[in-house]
Amino acid sequence: MKSNMGVLDKTVRIAAAVAIAILYFTHIISGTTAIVFLIIAGIFIITSFINFCPLYYPFGISTRKKIK
Repeated sequence: MKSNMGVLDKTVRIAAAVAIAILYFTHIISGTTAIVFLIIAGIFIITSFINFCPLYYPFGISTRKKIK
């Protein structure tokens, strides 16, 4: 598993996950919508910590800086 996520990508994903958590815990989102968003937030957190996005891999996308 080769890292394919840059710092900005990871930061945006973590910020989105935190925003979703805040919306959930302040009861702005609830029900099925909340469950779907919380699953997405969990995926964002996991992919940020392992530095790998499985959806980027088949398309050859990498947001990581190239090392010269």
